[in-house]
Amino acid sequence: MSTLKNDRFLRALLKQPVDRTPIWIMRQAGRYLPEYRATREKAGDFMSLCMNPELACEVTLQPLDRFDLDAAILFSDILTIPEAMGLGLYFEEGEGPKFKSPIRTAADIKNLPVPDPEGELKYVMDAVRTIKRELNGRVPLIGFSGSPWTLATYMIEGGSSKNFSQSKRMLFDEPELAHQLLGKIAESVTSYLNAQIAAGAQAVMIFDTWGGNLNPAMYQEFSLRYMREIVAKLSRENDGRTVPVILYTKGGGLWLNDMADTGCDALGLDWSTDIHWARQLVGDRVALQGNMDPTTLYASPATIREEAAKILAAYGKGSGHVFNLGHGITPDIDPEHVAALVNAVHELSEPYHQ
Repeated sequence: MSTLKNDRFLRALLKQPVDRTPIWIMRQAGRYLPEYRATREKAGDFMSLCMNPELACEVTLQPLDRFDLDAAILFSDILTIPEAMGLGLYFEEGEGPKFKSPIRTAADIKNLPVPDPEGELKYVMDAVRTIKRELNGRVPLIGFSGSPWTLATYMIEGGSSKNFSQSKRMLFDEPELAHQLLGKIAESVTSYLNAQIAAGAQAVMIFDTWGGNLNPAMYQEFSLRYMREIVAKLSRENDGRTVPVILYTKGGGLWLNDMADTGCDALGLDWSTDIHWARQLVGDRVALQGNMDPTTLYASPATIREEAAKILAAYGKGSGHVFNLGHGITPDIDPEHVAALVNAVHELSEPYHQ
């Protein structure tokens, strides 16, 4: 077993005792950091940065050099799988990701390959191996993937969407077609995450960014069903250590009970869910990660500290809480405000673990 100097994050996910509440931040390697912007410029564009293991490692480590964070997260993108399936990912300024070949028909789905994690996606595994080596046991490394439903929306719509018209039409009119596509994506996500674990990721997270846009019955059938399948097939141990799995559905607060029953170790919460209520609901089944509103970081450091104190108090005593934002950090945040949050969480959480 490789030694970890700080295993607070992994311990909290497994509801084991910790000395203080661990914290990491979704999108902690990102545009709010001047050093990230410099590295991205050096890479040329976003996907070139993702596909360069050395530069991906560099930006993964940047927030850890600046803040006292308890975990690193692989720098990558959720759209690496559809890109590796040959959909032709490109980015348009101000419009986000787009695909040249969206998926609309049974033939489109039949022709989709399941990418080889050590083939088309080897650059991601190389990044995991490089980051793990450079971390040298400083903190754990989180691997991740988008959920099948979230990836499917981009693949069907051909990019991001406001109302998911094509995706939802498929769910209503051609549910069997949707299941064929989701099944293939779930297979791809499973092998992708297992390869990340084999390469050195010590926890993995599934981002179901668009699950909250489904109605309850559709969420169960087209999103949660496939995340449950993936969780059941993940390698849960590597290097003599348990590999925890975090599920996160943005806007999924009403479905936490069902999410907790998937066999995952922790649930990510967005800021629309009260963490005290969530803890009462899930009991001892899973740990909770979250859930400060990302826009809180626009406020003064004193206010940020007060808001962090409220979330810590709402979760209450004992382990099983990983502090995080309820969604990714926005690009125009002052890094000093992030420092204020990280320091406040570590300092104010100690009494809850005595």
